[in-house]
Formats: sequence, structure tokens, C-alpha cells
Amino acid sequence: MVRKDQTARVAVWGMRFDLRNPSGAGTGERYAAALDMAQWADEHGFAVLVVSEHHGSPDGYNPSALMLSAAIAARTRNVAISVSVVPAPLYDPIKLAEDIAVLDHIAGGRASVVMGNGYVPAEFAMFGKDKRQRGRLLDVAIETCFSAWTGEPFEYDGRTVTVTPRPSTEPRRLLMVGGNSRPAADRAVRYGLRFMPSGQAGWDHFRAARAEAGLRDPGELYSGGTGFLHVATDVDAAWQVVGPAAMHESHSYGGWAVEAGQDTGWVRYSSVDDVRASGQYRVLTPEQLVAEGDGFISLHPLMGGLPVEEAWRSLRLIETEVLPRL
Repeated sequence: MVRKDQTARVAVWGMRFDLRNPSGAGTGERYAAALDMAQWADEHGFAVLVVSEHHGSPDGYNPSALMLSAAIAARTRNVAISVSVVPAPLYDPIKLAEDIAVLDHIAGGRASVVMGNGYVPAEFAMFGKDKRQRGRLLDVAIETCFSAWTGEPFEYDGRTVTVTPRPSTEPRRLLMVGGNSRPAADRAVRYGLRFMPSGQAGWDHFRAARAEAGLRDPGELYSGGTGFLHVATDVDAAWQVVGPAAMHESHSYGGWAVEAGQDTGWVRYSSVDDVRASGQYRVLTPEQLVAEGDGFISLHPLMGGLPVEEAWRSLRLIETEVLPRL
């Protein structure tokens, strides 16, 4: 998410990874490709890399965003890394504080961690957590990190704990709160943290919460959203590959929304034609992307199990025919 505080036509590039792999084949190859693509993005001036996680997903969705982010940090030098989102209620808060601190040192202050309360019932069952307590558990995780990162002994669950090393980044720059509800926005304001909404409604809640607290208006939200962009010289041919991957992704996310009983904004499209007409998934020629040429451009090169070679085909076109012309 990027605040809309610039009027000049500037392209800001991001890339995200979730490592879905519905075929189950070549998992190691896909993780290696993600690291290579992250390095490529860093070398080409991308602003941010986003790493996501879910648990127990049949398609192998990355379950360890902090670990993958640390590997990406070791392969990059300049790009920011957003761990988005860590479902904090599923974690042991002490271990979470330790792992985030280590990531901060590996990344040299380039990482931020968005803490959310999770929403998929099966994930709470997997970790033996009560989904009804997720708000309280998220509060505990945030407060534990704040206490842990003082470097001093503190009381946790009836015992004295010391966490080392401390992160080098100031905690309120290292952590963010994710969500799209008013309670999530209130939590960010209460703890003095930045907010990462999953949609405009969440940002509106955040603005209202800050106004009620007498804080500065954070301004309008500009977001690349959850859309997918792929670049190809033959758009129709590319859709033959992109279409099935997009169907898988939309059905997977949409299925989680149904399971959770909440509107997450994901649509379970009934056909590739519907996906293509939606505008959420786009395949453009290099010329079309250059003509757009500004705003936040978010890539998800391995989306939905997209073949590694097809992902690289798009990135190479961006490298040779788009970036030099922007």
C-alpha cells in the first residue's frame, strides 16, 4: 500500500510471492526462482517485495513468510521487504519476537512485518487456537514484541523472559497492523503503528480512528490492490497459461472467504473468460504497459502455480521493453 502523495507520473514497482504450487511438482525450483526473481527486482530498482503466508493449504502456499523474507533479504541490498501478513494469533509471541528481530538484522532495517489476526478457521484448528480470541491474541503478540525488544527481562505468562538480540529498527517502524475493519484500525492507532488495509474501507476506518484520536490525517490511499499483471507479446497465447492459474488463485482465496464467512473481496470466477473480463487479472503487451506508465505496478510472477519459465518470460520483457522506456 502506498499513500497518494505524489502528483508526478512515476512508476513504482513491487513484487509479491506466496508460492502456491497446485501441481505439487518442483517446489524447490519455485522457491529458488522466487529468490532469483527477488534479486532481479532489487537490481532493477523495485521499491518493495511482499511475502505472504498461509498454513495447511493443499497447494503448498508458503507457510513461513519470515523465513522466506530472511532468505530474500540475504539476496538483496536495497529493496524494502514487507512481510504481509503474519497471522500473529497462530504464533508463540516470544518466538515471534525473536524471529522478527533476527529478520530485521539480516535485512539491515529494510523489512517491515504486518501483523494480522488471521481469518481461516482451518488454520486456527491446525494450531489449536480459538478463533474467537484472535483479537486478544494479536494484542498479546504486539505487546510482547514491545516488551521483548527492550532487551530487558520482563514477565510473560508467569515467568521471566529475556529476548535477544534486540532489533535495530524502532519497533513502531518495524511493525504494522493489517486488516480491513474498524477494530483493526483502532488497534493500529492504539499502539501507534502504521496500518496496512486490505481495501479502501479499512483505510477509511483508519482515517476516522486517527481523527477521533486527534492525530494527523494520513491522506488518501493509493494501492495496486490484489490484481495480477503479466506482460506478453501474444496476449491470447499468454492467457492460455495465465487463465488456469488465475482460476486456481481466485477459487482458493474465495474458498477461504466462504469458510471464514466474511467478504475478503475475492471472487470465485466461473470461467477464464470471466477472469479475463474482470480486470483483476491482466495480460498486457509491453507497449500497453508503457502507455499506462505510472502508479504502483505490482507483479506476482509465480501467481497460482504459473510456470517458472512463463514468469521469467514476462519479467524479461519488462526488463528489455518496458523499464528502459519509463
